[in-house]
Amino acid sequence: MEVRFSPDVQAKLEQMARATGRRSDQLVENVVTDFFDDITFTRETLDRRYDDMESGRVTPIPGDEAFARLRAKSAARQAEHQSAATGFTRRPRPTLTRFGNS
Repeated sequence: MEVRFSPDVQAKLEQMARATGRRSDQLVENVVTDFFDDITFTRETLDRRYDDMESGRVTPIPGDEAFARLRAKSAARQAEHQSAATGFTRRPRPTLTRFGNS
């Protein structure tokens, strides 16, 4: 099989081959293999998660609620780090939601 690259990609491939001491065809084969492995893993993960939702084993969380939880966790961690660094505790700021403050 023959693969053609743009001059920029070809130059990067040759530079990486020189830097790693490997042949460019080995690098391309590794990249393609890793790509297919990643795609297969992602597809399998998504299929399992979809099956879990369809079977009722897990319940989806609305996006607003998920982001509110992440913001709350982030604020708590920031407060912990500030407390450890300064020696005093700072209360996290309230999280704004579309329904008001929480």
